[in-house]
Amino acid sequence: MNSSRREFLKQAVVGSAAIAVPALGQQEQSQSNQQAKAQTAIPRWRGFNLLDMFTMRSRAEFPEDDFKWIRDFGFDFVRFPTVYRLWIEDGDDYKIKESMLERLDRGIDLAGKYGLHVSLNFHRGPGYSVNAEFKEPHNLWKDKSALDAFCFHWQLMAKRYKGISKDKLSFDLINEPPAIGNTMSRADHERVVRTTVAAIREISPDRLVVADGMSWGNEPAPELADLGIAQSTRAYQPMFVSHAGASWVNYRDYPEPAWPGHGWDRKRLEEHYAKWADLARKGVGVHCGEGGAFNKTPHDIVLRWLRDVLEILTGHGIGLALWNFRGSFGILDSGRTDVAYEDFQGHKLDRRLLALLQEFA
Repeated sequence: MNSSRREFLKQAVVGSAAIAVPALGQQEQSQSNQQAKAQTAIPRWRGFNLLDMFTMRSRAEFPEDDFKWIRDFGFDFVRFPTVYRLWIEDGDDYKIKESMLERLDRGIDLAGKYGLHVSLNFHRGPGYSVNAEFKEPHNLWKDKSALDAFCFHWQLMAKRYKGISKDKLSFDLINEPPAIGNTMSRADHERVVRTTVAAIREISPDRLVVADGMSWGNEPAPELADLGIAQSTRAYQPMFVSHAGASWVNYRDYPEPAWPGHGWDRKRLEEHYAKWADLARKGVGVHCGEGGAFNKTPHDIVLRWLRDVLEILTGHGIGLALWNFRGSFGILDSGRTDVAYEDFQGHKLDRRLLALLQEFA
């Protein structure tokens, strides 16, 4: 993690808490709450990230049980973070490996079978990824060659899935663009998004397109409000709760996990998401494409913090997809040492975390 990102993650923000009303005003308050919901442009999707194409080592297996269980647990959404290098050959951005795309087809088909909306995301696209496993040779935000390849791959997806309804499939352009700086200016970000959306709409004009927030999903782009796309935020603030002990960030810079604590509380979360609610009031669809906490944060802290996050997002009409379903942030096989797991179909189920998510499903 670079210094600009560390500094961003240390910043504190301020918000407001909910105010109780007398019993005689409950009906009026309920109506007011409905009217005040900021996000109405897209469904309040709730679900999970499935990591079957998340890294360059992924096998793209997409077990059918995952989709069935997600549906049976009461959720309606899956996000596929994918790596374009899985479906190219010989490092050639324009040489396509059909066999890997057929595995992606299967995942999308399984989601449709179980009534789940798929958000197809490039976690790595030509010229950019937040994941450090491979250094892209070009810069998506600056280099025409990278943007041309990026548009080629999104047009490839637009052609391949043209027959699938926008109610069942959306395109999430690129995971977590960086903070404004040397890598990317605000104008660079806007140019890349507008160019790619235009390329997709040449093939599939009705497809719902999503742009992740800048600064790794934390900052919206109101300058894109006229474009007719949705935007995606994150539920990782503060990082000392969500990423304690996580080897891929500089977690040693963080204080010990606490909620509330270290200057963060419900009020500060309210302010953090206020800018996303403001964006939604402009008619922009807003979703939280990732959120949750790594398995080194004490479970009770995770549950208290995540309840506040979910209450705030739900109050704005914003849905959330947990990172992940199976694994260190998830409800299955998370590897936590402080959870009384329930045996479930050969897996270890975190019933308390699931029950919390179900309250908002």
